Amino acid sequence: MGHPLLTQPLLTAILVLLLTAPVSGLVLDGYDFNLRWHPPLWLTLIAFCIHWMILLFKRWRFGEKTGKPSPWTRISSWGSRPSVHRLAFFVLPVVGLVLPFFLGKYGLTVAILALIYVLLALGLNIVVGLAGLLDLGFVAFYAVGAYGYALGHHYLGLGFWLSLPLGALLAACCGIVLGFPVLRMHGDYLAIVTLGFGEIIRLVLNNWMDFTGGPNGVRVDFPTFFGLEFSRHAKEGGIPIHEFLGIDYSSNTRNIFIYLVLFLVVLLILALVSRLKTMPLGRAWEALREDEIACRSLGINHVTVKLSAFALGAMIGGIGGVFFAASQGFVNPTSFTFFESALILAIVVLGGLGSIPGVMIAAVVLTVLPEMLRDFSDYRILVFGLAMVVMMIWRPQGLVRARRPVFQGRKG
Repeated sequence: MGHPLLTQPLLTAILVLLLTAPVSGLVLDGYDFNLRWHPPLWLTLIAFCIHWMILLFKRWRFGEKTGKPSPWTRISSWGSRPSVHRLAFFVLPVVGLVLPFFLGKYGLTVAILALIYVLLALGLNIVVGLAGLLDLGFVAFYAVGAYGYALGHHYLGLGFWLSLPLGALLAACCGIVLGFPVLRMHGDYLAIVTLGFGEIIRLVLNNWMDFTGGPNGVRVDFPTFFGLEFSRHAKEGGIPIHEFLGIDYSSNTRNIFIYLVLFLVVLLILALVSRLKTMPLGRAWEALREDEIACRSLGINHVTVKLSAFALGAMIGGIGGVFFAASQGFVNPTSFTFFESALILAIVVLGGLGSIPGVMIAAVVLTVLPEMLRDFSDYRILVFGLAMVVMMIWRPQGLVRARRPVFQGRKG
């Protein structure tokens, strides 16, 4: 028997080679096949290195006990100190407000997308993480918010500021409509129904050509600030903001404005969700997640609890959709596929079910990571999948485990 630090990664590498060689090593050339050994060999080497590093990390983390806390334990205990939490509470908002002034146009676009996914993850975390209701069609509420703004502007002339609460309200109503048929469903059955709901919304948006524009999508006007526009030349009766302020025109001004408004909305939603989690409604969500029968035996109305979770989660998703339409200036059904629902669910699971800080960190990481891997676009999804597998092996409870309050009685 060889050393486990070498034999186990070697077996993994052989398995990866056997699985990937027929897929990435054979290239169809007319009616013939050409062999390419470089891609499967590189994948095999990467798999060997990742498994080897995991084993090294486990040995470092769960190594021999010396009577001293491990580095991981010291890092975890430092991160859980109240003083660190208070420092982060004041520092992170200041950093977030200053950040857009140091980013270029591309960096701002990525930052806006990351904040939108933070919103979506916070909304789905209520449904899946707190209430325990597996929702695979959350992208439907995202689409409802985006199209609510786009169609409201197209047909009724609604602006961004009026569309923001209306989009949230419309998405919340759709959440309640979805909640009623699934009151008695759990687990896989609930997942299948919500998945179908998300596909129904996408197909309606794609096929109702006369109303939604179908695959061609709908154009959306960018937000304004007290009637001031962020374009170089304003429409009739409008005033460009750079002329009003007497500054040079910059196409980045609009993105900075959207980022700052979105950042403030994320802070408000974060405060709302954090407060709800400690209120009786949040306790009822967690009781429903742990045991619905026991929850109902205590007199908690499971109907209102489930509907409130669906409605609030959908409302936050709708707000994210409105900001997505405002930042892009155009929406079409290809932005709201099942992959988006899977990505948002992966963010919630990897961040930690019910953990607000973990979900926010995972949303930022899983949004920025694909942008950093654009040079490896052919392998981005592969790297993304490997990262999730490693994460589930390393910390199956998520990046930041949700902490429950502990009540201790008086001694003596």
